This record gives sequence, structure tokens and C-alpha cells, in this order.
Amino acid sequence: MKAILLLSFLMLSGIAQAAPFASGDAIAGKQFFEQNKCNRCHVQKMGGDGSAIFTRPNRIVHTPQQMVARMHYCSEASGIKLTLQDEQNVGAYLNQTYYKFQ
Repeated sequence: MKAILLLSFLMLSGIAQAAPFASGDAIAGKQFFEQNKCNRCHVQKMGGDGSAIFTRPNRIVHTPQQMVARMHYCSEASGIKLTLQDEQNVGAYLNQTYYKFQ
């Protein structure tokens, strides 16, 4: 009986885990990213279009939680107000485009 309950719990917990930034809108995230010129620092650091900052071998972000922390760091450094929905939207955009976190 305990084994059945444990198995049921494990199956349900897998279902309960949503994809990162599931409540975000990647299109709105891209618009926010572009309108706020979020890439300007990335271009200065990496050159080109700046997108190499997301895919470089020594990148800082390896988890969705690290991405959120980095978004807050960058928004504070650049004076951009980042709401919880903006966080979800930009996270969805960056995850869909570069990170591919599951």
C-alpha cells in the first residue's frame, strides 16, 4: 500500500512541475527586451549582436532561477523596472530562444 501511495505521489509531482516561465509570453518578452534595449550591455561585452552572452561556454546562467536573478541584476543596473509578469515574459523569450530549460 505504501509503495502505491509513493508511486502515485511521484507521478503527480512530475505532473505538477510546470515548465519554466510557463505563465510568460515569449513574444511580449522579446518586445520588452527590444524596447528596453536590454542587449546594449551584451553588445558592449560580447560584440556582434550580443547574443553570444547567452551561449558562451562560461555563461553565468545554468538554471531558470539563475536566469531570474540575472534579469534582476541587469534591470537594476540599467534602471529598468521589471515586474513579475515582465520576468515571466522575458524568461519565456530567453528560454525559448537560447536556454531551452525544461
